[in-house]
Amino acid sequence: MINIAKGMKDVLPSQSYKWQYIEATARSVAHLFGFKEIRTPVLEHTELFLRGVGDTTDIVNKEMYTFLDKGNRSVTLKPEGTAGVARSFVENGMSNDGLPAKMFYFSPAFRYERPQAGRLREHHQFGVELYGSASPQADAEVITLVDVFYKKLGLKNVKLQLNSIGCAECRKAYSAALKEYFKPHLSEMCADCNSRFEKNPMRMLDCKEERCKKLTADAPKISDYLCDGCRAHFGEVKKLLELSGVQFEVNPSIVRGLDYYGRTVFEFVSNAAGAQGTVCGGGRYDTLLEQIGEKPVPAVGFGGGIERLLMVMEAEGVNIPESKKPRIYVAGMDENTRAFAYKCVNELRKNGISAECDLMERSLKAQFKYADKLGAEYVAVIGQTELETGQANLKKMSDGSQQSVKFEDIITYLKKENNNGTN
Repeated sequence: MINIAKGMKDVLPSQSYKWQYIEATARSVAHLFGFKEIRTPVLEHTELFLRGVGDTTDIVNKEMYTFLDKGNRSVTLKPEGTAGVARSFVENGMSNDGLPAKMFYFSPAFRYERPQAGRLREHHQFGVELYGSASPQADAEVITLVDVFYKKLGLKNVKLQLNSIGCAECRKAYSAALKEYFKPHLSEMCADCNSRFEKNPMRMLDCKEERCKKLTADAPKISDYLCDGCRAHFGEVKKLLELSGVQFEVNPSIVRGLDYYGRTVFEFVSNAAGAQGTVCGGGRYDTLLEQIGEKPVPAVGFGGGIERLLMVMEAEGVNIPESKKPRIYVAGMDENTRAFAYKCVNELRKNGISAECDLMERSLKAQFKYADKLGAEYVAVIGQTELETGQANLKKMSDGSQQSVKFEDIITYLKKENNNGTN
């Protein structure tokens, strides 16, 4: 038997309704905020991520699925969604369509890392990207969208943590202060932090190693190094969130793990599924297009893992509506009546009524058991008598009551019952 590759997971029919519920809710909220869906390829040129995501990140250094294609070109399965949207924004001239450009996506993401709860080697993200506005209002708009999304899903214990990591000028002074602080402690810190010390000391603040986290707790705070412009921008973001009723706390340790971020960064976190974990994260990335060699355009967005979100929803006991059950199961008793049942079922379907019939040549008793397993609201049995009289008994599975209905009236009957609120 050939088994699934390590770090991958099937979404089975018995579970897919949960994904569909999250996706439908996300689409609904995104449309409320004026965002439209974008779909980008799963495969991109590796250079896009080297220049966009940043060569100091763990994603680029350790985690990308990169290989040479038959044309000897380096290509990569996308490890995150933002860089691909940036490439598409430029390549398709979206700035000519009027700004801001407001987009959302559902996308698989591939990272070759140790599989863990809520983060597999293939995981799936819901994200939004807003291009064209440098205003703090754009930051608040994206963050508020996430807040509305989680509340609409029924989550109560997901908390917003907010920070500003300033602009390039702010970070020069801050990086120097971090180096001065961390230098005497490098021998106590992990190999990754030692590597980041020279290239990007801010990334040391994002380390998950316990020995490093203890040292980063007393590190200088970026808030003490913000320039006047970045300080004002962050203050306005906080004011707008308060006006929108979005609760948050400022966490100076949030830096996000990708090199394209600047100014506002944020995470929605939860400890419902155990130790506190990030459910989604995002921020502002005004220099991303410049990093990939294009004219800079201000942008802000976020990405959140669907697998991690499902874990949090389950831990909080959020009820996810199951997929709709068939209204009716039409059972045949022999070859002739099964053919008639098949005809009935397809007439019902043409009229928008979910219907099932036997495809396995089961006995009548077995068909009733199967209909019950499917959760069918009614079962109609078609035998020779029913064919001769032109009507069938509809058995309501919830209480066993039966109603004799002419074949031509079954559609009207079921629609009437539905309107009466019995389904």
